[in-house]
Amino acid sequence: MRRPQGDVGIVWTYRNPVRIEFGVGAFAKLPGLMAGRRYVLVTYPEPAFARLSDRLASEAGPPAAVVDDVSPNPDFVRLAEQTARLGNRPYDVIIALGGGSVIDTAKALAAAPGDFAPVRDFVEGDGDASALASTPILAVPTTAGTGSEVTCWATLWDEAAQKKYSLARDSLYPERAVVDPELMQGKPRDLTVATGLDALSHALESIWNVNANAISTQFAVSAARRILAILPRLVEEPECLAFRTQMAQAALFAGLAFSNTKTALAHSLSYPITLRHGVAHGIACSFTLPQVLLSLAGRNDACTEALIAIFDTKPSQAAEFLSWFMDGLGVSCHPRDYGVGGDEWADIVEGAFAGERGRNFIGTKPEFLAACGAMGYGA
Repeated sequence: MRRPQGDVGIVWTYRNPVRIEFGVGAFAKLPGLMAGRRYVLVTYPEPAFARLSDRLASEAGPPAAVVDDVSPNPDFVRLAEQTARLGNRPYDVIIALGGGSVIDTAKALAAAPGDFAPVRDFVEGDGDASALASTPILAVPTTAGTGSEVTCWATLWDEAAQKKYSLARDSLYPERAVVDPELMQGKPRDLTVATGLDALSHALESIWNVNANAISTQFAVSAARRILAILPRLVEEPECLAFRTQMAQAALFAGLAFSNTKTALAHSLSYPITLRHGVAHGIACSFTLPQVLLSLAGRNDACTEALIAIFDTKPSQAAEFLSWFMDGLGVSCHPRDYGVGGDEWADIVEGAFAGERGRNFIGTKPEFLAACGAMGYGA
């Protein structure tokens, strides 16, 4: 009997336990989802968030505490201060109302048993998971990009030591994700671009990934196609609720993709660029996407098939299109435009391939460097 062709014998799994409420007006469901529980609200101090906070308090009662001094890249020092302010006051659930930094901060606080030290010890490799807490989280993203509302990890930063850490625990999957595109209206252009490109990176990085599976790839292809079609139009019409809704769904699908695979090389390259040069995460993790894409030409049949489904062309031409797409959004693909010189770039590339996220990448360093040179984006 002739053996059938294709991916016979490949075993894969997909799991995401987060219950999702999606659509315009979904925020109104939040008080009911809280079910009378005492809550801590993690958010930003801006007027728009204050209005949402007041609305929530009027419908669900006042919070036990508010944490609204969230930093763009949640840092150990700030997180320790925030945890200390919460102390041991009683609460049952954490509401994360904001972007990725808010949700990551909420996850750090959810894992902290009244003290940030056990969380720091855990991410640095010296702590015991049994010392951590497991407070439930309801995540309400207000940007279309992070995907953190459907993942079980948070990115934490030790800026003093110039290091980035990942806090990863199964208990950090939010209990619910409440995705209301109406909350994303009014966001400025630069934030819209950066978060949209972060979502694009999540989608593409889950495809060229050793952990890719059939379901994550389907989510990723759908997300990437939608972002490429909608993001330029959204930038031109930022108040269009239909475009905001499509971007919100794309970012959510990208989150559902990389919730199983984690990210890969482009994110690994981004961390020192954000730490040393202050480049926004969404830009730092996306400006190398064309080079990464080109480096994969012909490497993996499943990856190539997915990329063709996104770009409707072979990877070499898709890389050129993606470079043009980034340029149209005002985003350079050259390291030097972010203050990264030749020697530093070489060190960053070396470290990126050695890092955890870099090891998720299916390609090789020589092919990536060759692609950078071919596109004129090398050191």
